[in-house]
Amino acid sequence: MARQKQPWVDWIVDHPRWNFLFLAIVTVFATIGHYDPNLLIPKRPASVESSSNIGGAQGNRPANRRFGGERPRGNSQSSRLSLNQADVLIVARSDRFFTPSGAAAIRDVVRKLEEQETVESVLWLDRVPTLNIFGMPEPLFPKSEASLQRFEAAKKKAMEHPLAVGQLMSPDAKTLLLLVQMDWMYVRDDADCTSRLREVAIQAAKGHPEIGIDFQITGEVPMSLMIVSTQKSNQYKYQIMAYIMIFIMAVILFRGMMAVLIVAMAPALGVYWTLGFLHFLNLQDNPFNDVILPVMLSLIGFTDGVHMMVQIRKQRALGMAPIDATKKGLRDVGLACLLTLLTTSVGFASLAWANHEIVREFGWCCVIGIGISFTAVIGVIPFATASWMGKRLHIGHDRSIIDKNLAKIVIGVNFVLRHAKLFSFIGVFGTILLASGGLWLQPDDRISNALPGGSEPQRAMATLDEAMGGLAVAQVNIHWAESIPASSKEIIEVIQQVDGLLAREPKIGNPLSVVKMLAALPGDGPVVERTSMIDLLPPPLKQSFYQPEEHFAKTTFRVQDLGIAAYGPVFERIEKGLQEIMEAHPNFHLQLEGRPIWRWKNLFQIVEDLASSLGSEAIIILFVLGAAFRSVRIGLIAIVPNIFPLAVTASALAIFGMPLDIVSVCSFTICLGIAVDDTIHFLTRYTEELAEGKDEINAIRDAFVGVGTGMIMTTCVLITGFATVLFSETRDHRVFSAMGIVTMTAALFGDLFILPAMLAYFRKRP
Repeated sequence: MARQKQPWVDWIVDHPRWNFLFLAIVTVFATIGHYDPNLLIPKRPASVESSSNIGGAQGNRPANRRFGGERPRGNSQSSRLSLNQADVLIVARSDRFFTPSGAAAIRDVVRKLEEQETVESVLWLDRVPTLNIFGMPEPLFPKSEASLQRFEAAKKKAMEHPLAVGQLMSPDAKTLLLLVQMDWMYVRDDADCTSRLREVAIQAAKGHPEIGIDFQITGEVPMSLMIVSTQKSNQYKYQIMAYIMIFIMAVILFRGMMAVLIVAMAPALGVYWTLGFLHFLNLQDNPFNDVILPVMLSLIGFTDGVHMMVQIRKQRALGMAPIDATKKGLRDVGLACLLTLLTTSVGFASLAWANHEIVREFGWCCVIGIGISFTAVIGVIPFATASWMGKRLHIGHDRSIIDKNLAKIVIGVNFVLRHAKLFSFIGVFGTILLASGGLWLQPDDRISNALPGGSEPQRAMATLDEAMGGLAVAQVNIHWAESIPASSKEIIEVIQQVDGLLAREPKIGNPLSVVKMLAALPGDGPVVERTSMIDLLPPPLKQSFYQPEEHFAKTTFRVQDLGIAAYGPVFERIEKGLQEIMEAHPNFHLQLEGRPIWRWKNLFQIVEDLASSLGSEAIIILFVLGAAFRSVRIGLIAIVPNIFPLAVTASALAIFGMPLDIVSVCSFTICLGIAVDDTIHFLTRYTEELAEGKDEINAIRDAFVGVGTGMIMTTCVLITGFATVLFSETRDHRVFSAMGIVTMTAALFGDLFILPAMLAYFRKRP
């Protein structure tokens, strides 16, 4: 651990031309990766498609159809009727739909919508095939010339129609759902799928002001567009705000513009390099690489850079030449930066054993990014400080707020050292208590979390959750063996059992199957005795839910946006019930499918993978620390101050009833890396002080004097950066920033008070 035995430091500083050439070559390669990696790697495998689907609705944005080939206009519902594949959902609300003027108003709205070249078709209550065994036209929605009595009768009949109530109309008949299929051949911009449709509907309804129809736009495409646009705008807006605040805070703390610019260059270049090189490895499409990876790399790189800059400025203030000051500062913190690279890389490499491919990819992206960021820090900062940029680097050092008040903080550290037993007890048992509170956290994820609070798609989703039993649609696919004839009563019996299984779950909304349609047909007797009447159903209905030639049927149901934690037990019970049905009917195969099921299985698994990997990452990092410092004692001591901030934040989440979702777990991962970074710098300096012959107490005190400025400075700057995101309109961003602030504050407390106390109390005694 001796600082003098680092020959690589002298090479970096003494060969600036080779260093500059290396930086330039890496930057060129990264730029090629950003621009077109095929210039260097002509044939690359296709990226993992599943990686783009983590975001729920945004993974299904129909970009291929939007900019792809032509789809014929006309009635695409002629062969099958789909209630869950609309591109856009228009939620219309009024308490006067079943009146002559209400019917005229909603028909004008649909007519105007279908006149738009971007709209292929609109499926609504008036287009539902009637369940009439004689095949006579009997629309659910009367003509506007009909009497009020006729409308009341039609309203009652619609409430008994399985395809109307709970599917296209709320049970109170005050909410109608218009399913819009877009013609992507004519779509030119995002507004064609969102605001323009609403404006067309509003303008059409203005001709009937007495009805007072309220319109909301939601569905797969609008939510996808909202999520993507919000992420892009927030990504740039809040990153710029955060960087400005970090820059201002760093200038205030450093009291030197050149020092801030040099420190900022290294992590910025590290992020640029990383994102460029990920294109060569075809890892650029991982959903965590948009925000999480750049934030983590910039924060870890900034932390190492601040520690390095603080040491170099101290030596310059003592009168050393720029080259000598750079060598001395790099020797002081270079080993700690290298150890940070090793520990965090090993920790993130543990993600390679996760069950989900997205998490495994993210782990390797982190390992690659941390290595590249370390290269940027030790390449850029020594090159800059040893050059002409380091000549005035020390100016402002004597006015640094933290350095001027460090003696006062040392008084607090001395108090901790005098009461090491008390603070050690607080640290150990406080961490255990807080960590046990975090055990109540449950993995969860909601679509609405990614949408801005109060946005139109989010409000429309809430409306459908309340009025229709949910926006999302899932299904049970029923397959049977070819040996079973289409007229077999067993088919109807199995579908009935599936319907009954779903009906017993209160969170499942409006199950719909061919059995429900048979039950709605006129006639007496059990449904199973009326199997032959299936042929009397309108062909679109029959083909949608029952395909005997394919030995296939399905039952659809609606799912609210309550979160995967709420539906996890529900889906588990349904799968168990389906298994029991299959055991009783061995010639049948039943399977849950649909976007809600995908979210349950994949996102839940991703959250669990990240959470479990976070625990293994912490254990591996602390094991590596013990091995690096050749001390089991130090490795065990380091556990508490690094787990403490995570335990504080986990308990805060539990107290406020927040779930353990992807955002919170990613925040834990980032903050663990930063907390470990500061701990490594402190322990490295502590062991170096011991190697110089100092006793334990003086080594702890001098270690704090040596690295305390960097620890406090990075925490203040990063908290300022996190605080800017608190004003985001997206819930996920606010949670991420709040967790970052709490965790960073707790981490500083752990490194300033718990770590010195435990080192002192559990020190080696003669």
